[in-house]
Amino acid sequence: MSSTRLNQPWIKRKVKRLTRRKKRSFTKAKKTQKARDFQRYHQLKKTTRSACKHAYNRVFITMLLVRSNCILRILQRGFVLRLSKCKSSSSAVRPVFLNVIKQGYADQTAVVDCLGRHTYEELIGFSTALAQWILAITPPDATAEKKGSGVVLNGERIAVLCPNNISFIISQFAAWMSGCTVVPLCKVHPQSELDYIVSDSQSSVVIATREFADRAHGLAEKNNLRVLILNEEALVTRRSRTSNELHVLSQHNNNAPVAVPDIVTASNCSWNDSQLIDKSTLTQKWSQIHWKNRKAMILYTSGTTGPPKGVVKTFAALQAQISMILKAWCWTAQDVILHVLPLHHGHGVVNALACPLWCGATCVMMPQFDVDRVWDRLLDDSEPRINLFMGVPTMYVKLIDGFESRFKGQKVRAFIKAKMRNRIRLMISGSSALPQPVLKHWEAITGHRLLERYGMTELGMVMSNPVHGLRIPGAVGNPFPTVDVRIVTGNGDICVSGNSKGSKVTVGSEVTEGELQVRGPAGFKEYWNRPDDTAEALTDDGWFKTGDTASYQDGVYWILGRTSVDIIKSGGYKISALDVERHLLAHDRISECAVVGVPDVTWGQCVAAVVVLQGNAKSTTTSSSSSSSSLTLPELRAWARDRMAPYTIPTEMRVLEAMPRNAMGKVNKKQLLREVFELQ
Repeated sequence: MSSTRLNQPWIKRKVKRLTRRKKRSFTKAKKTQKARDFQRYHQLKKTTRSACKHAYNRVFITMLLVRSNCILRILQRGFVLRLSKCKSSSSAVRPVFLNVIKQGYADQTAVVDCLGRHTYEELIGFSTALAQWILAITPPDATAEKKGSGVVLNGERIAVLCPNNISFIISQFAAWMSGCTVVPLCKVHPQSELDYIVSDSQSSVVIATREFADRAHGLAEKNNLRVLILNEEALVTRRSRTSNELHVLSQHNNNAPVAVPDIVTASNCSWNDSQLIDKSTLTQKWSQIHWKNRKAMILYTSGTTGPPKGVVKTFAALQAQISMILKAWCWTAQDVILHVLPLHHGHGVVNALACPLWCGATCVMMPQFDVDRVWDRLLDDSEPRINLFMGVPTMYVKLIDGFESRFKGQKVRAFIKAKMRNRIRLMISGSSALPQPVLKHWEAITGHRLLERYGMTELGMVMSNPVHGLRIPGAVGNPFPTVDVRIVTGNGDICVSGNSKGSKVTVGSEVTEGELQVRGPAGFKEYWNRPDDTAEALTDDGWFKTGDTASYQDGVYWILGRTSVDIIKSGGYKISALDVERHLLAHDRISECAVVGVPDVTWGQCVAAVVVLQGNAKSTTTSSSSSSSSLTLPELRAWARDRMAPYTIPTEMRVLEAMPRNAMGKVNKKQLLREVFELQ
């Protein structure tokens, strides 16, 4: 086609038209594509947003389910744990003899006494034989028979009158093995007091050694008891026949022979071999009994605030006390304790005996406290070597006197101090207040600051100074693990409350002194057959009222004395008798003292001191002459004027040759008021 024809107007119009149409088509296509892209974009955005939302929801739901499952698992685990704890706490509670078998102490030395050395398996063997006798002469528990239980039970009370040797432990273990409750008797108590305890506890059997056979028969005749007399010689001569006894018991061997049946004689009741329970049945019984709430012991109080009361301790309370002591005082199986305490009191029967037997330690038992023999044993190099000692303040006073009279020369005393410091890991004083001069003197001669603690028959151990750490003289430290304490004022307001983790003073409280109240798992179950006394001893919310006045200062607790007899109210002042005693014992002529409040018309009460002088020198309260071995009231008041507050200085004084004390070294101040000051 020629250029002339292309230049025709109609061709130009057609080309222009086609070009315009093409542009419109392209624009439309472009718009359509844009629209399509936009639509896809929004669709994708919507899809993405929805997917994200669903994904978020899925993640959230997944997290929620996971969290719920975790929470559920935690709750289930907590419930199971609590349930298992409940079950284990019930099943884990057991007597000392069962723990000995469970731990497998077997050949380890348990006791060293006047009869020789005794292993744990020998204790179990002898005790099992005696338990068979107990069950042969006592009726089974009627409740158990009624329920059709195949387990032979016994709910009798067994009085034990034995010396400080293996015979007491065998009697105690045997009583527990037969399901009975132990009632320890004090061998030095008068017969009338033993009669009271046996009668009040309603004991049906008394176990004694030949040494106390006459006293046991006297109790039996008056209280209709069955008597079992232990033969201590047989415990020595037949000891070898108990070999593998612990293994036999643990295997529940039906054919196991009765171990040493001649260790005991039933002197006032008949029996025959057919009445002896089979050993396998006996051992099955131990695993079937729920020990937790069964009565383990009835310990009688000292009677300082009234007639002695029987304090019932369950196996759960006994184990709680043992556990807290083992933890607080760092007991191990390598410990060796020298035991010189009476066995009718918690100090001797739990702290110094049950604790070492529970953890597999060794207990070296002396028949009685003897100053020279104690010093000899503490310094003895033969095995087992003593590394732990417990005593009452009176014992430490006598040991100090023995040290001063026996060991002379600076080198000898320095050697003894170094030996005691390196060998003994812990020395403890308890049962009554420790005078500070005694504490300081003992530390000077042995290098040991005595650990002071506080406890009661009803509560076991309550507070203690630390084994490792600062021990403040005169203070009783802080509560044992699991023990709660509080100090309550006369108005009933709680001014201090605390436990082993710490104590706090109530905000706004102006005083930190009042009656000490205690709560814990080691507390007693009841006073035997005294429901009114039991109810009176407890608050409405379950706290035990100790009757002791305490204060909280400098981060530790202090015992000021019994609220009734050790708090003297004179001229508007409240005076701690124990605090006055601590000051008076610093006098170089006073060996022992007890401070009481005597009624006075003008002052309400006046401070009166009963003292024993060094060397037991006699003196009068009116004599004006003085010497190195005598003391008059004016001299005492003149000496105290620069050391004590005026209102705390005694206005009366009596001098005795010896301070009357009970078996645990405690002074009955009510008795002093009656006998020394002739007051009712």
